[in-house]
Amino acid sequence: MMFELDSKLAADTFSIARLGLCDLRLMNDRRWPWLILVPQRPNICEIHEMTPLDQTMLTFEAGIAAQALKTVVDCEKINTAAIGNIVRQLHLHVIARNSGDPAWPGPVWGFGQREPYEEKEAKAFANAILKAI
Repeated sequence: MMFELDSKLAADTFSIARLGLCDLRLMNDRRWPWLILVPQRPNICEIHEMTPLDQTMLTFEAGIAAQALKTVVDCEKINTAAIGNIVRQLHLHVIARNSGDPAWPGPVWGFGQREPYEEKEAKAFANAILKAI
């Protein structure tokens, strides 16, 4: 079976790059610098369903994404989570947070209305992330 990106993830994100394991994506919400890592493995919903090597690669790539995000936006905190209550396909959120941001100190999920990027702005941010990686 081939890997196929969940349609909701495809609709809500911009592609940045394909890493060794993950499809690295930018969440289309400019309120928070927010990356999504999607392991390119079919029918995986949970981290524990992955092979030990894939789990290690996911951790490694999450670290790379988090460091790139911190470098680009100079945030106070990086939140990392794999929740999957709405989109079952395994994906990891890597979100830059600062005290005083609109949802601080609570979670970003379900807070207010999404503010989409303009395409040019999303491409510039994605390029900055790629350079930082």
